[in-house]
Amino acid sequence: MHAVVIRDKQLHWEERDDPVPGDTELLVAIHAAGLNGADMLQRVGLYPPPPGWPADIPGMELAGEVVGRGPRVTRFSLGDRVMALVGGGAQATMAVVDESHALAVPDSLPWPEAGGFPEVFSTAFDALFSQAGLCMGERVLISGAAGGVGTAGVQLAAATGAVVVATVRDAARRDAVAALGATVVIDPADVAAHGPYDVVLELVGAASLPGVLPHVATGARVAVIGVGSGANIELNLLQLMSTRARISGATLRGRSLREKANVAAGVATHVLPLLSSGRVTVPVCATFPMAEAGAAYERFTAGGKLGKIILVS
Repeated sequence: MHAVVIRDKQLHWEERDDPVPGDTELLVAIHAAGLNGADMLQRVGLYPPPPGWPADIPGMELAGEVVGRGPRVTRFSLGDRVMALVGGGAQATMAVVDESHALAVPDSLPWPEAGGFPEVFSTAFDALFSQAGLCMGERVLISGAAGGVGTAGVQLAAATGAVVVATVRDAARRDAVAALGATVVIDPADVAAHGPYDVVLELVGAASLPGVLPHVATGARVAVIGVGSGANIELNLLQLMSTRARISGATLRGRSLREKANVAAGVATHVLPLLSSGRVTVPVCATFPMAEAGAAYERFTAGGKLGKIILVS
């Protein structure tokens, strides 16, 4: 196989041995792999993959065709279209995926959209529903809603009947986020005027959360899953106590096999039907050949995008 390889913080297109599937693993010929912020961090040595995953091949999500199976695989057959969230190694022409983490790709979904689905929708689903318990009719604030997880979160929250307030700093992208189902799309400076919020999906971090916490509802749940603007804030504990609010934080990459399987099962049950019916979509900003990953990374870090950057093979 060929793979995108990180060496001295640079990306190289190199030949590697084909992976061999374990007992419960699928061997997948990859057609598309989405880029994520974690890949940018891994490239510069700040976010190594969990043990057991390739140390120098980035990529946390993939879509492709099953071309091999371990002896104990029961859920998928050769030729099946699958997509999955993985610990690393997705930016290659082949990878292995545990069958419990694989999701069936709807027949109508093109490969680029499939390659950009697993990470952002799994992350948004886990944070909004498994952690924050978002319910119909609640008011949810999604900060930094123009990013991949943000656009997924807006759509999932809208589909469940929540009132969705989305913050987007770039005014040029607000209409596109509104079209995904946000009730109102605002500048981050305007969060006070649209609260109180029952649930907050915090994707920005230190530049956002201190201005949000004074405007949460009693019993609010705040799920922190992004800290691109910084990770340290000053917290008023009396304010937190008075609202009985809960703040949680999480990542998916380092979870156990079983924990990731539980997330995949939840996505399969609750999100795949929405994807198949077209109620949620995967916005794609641009696609690049996998061998030109360097250009794709540059486009990702340039910002100003709405939708996923996808590598295709």
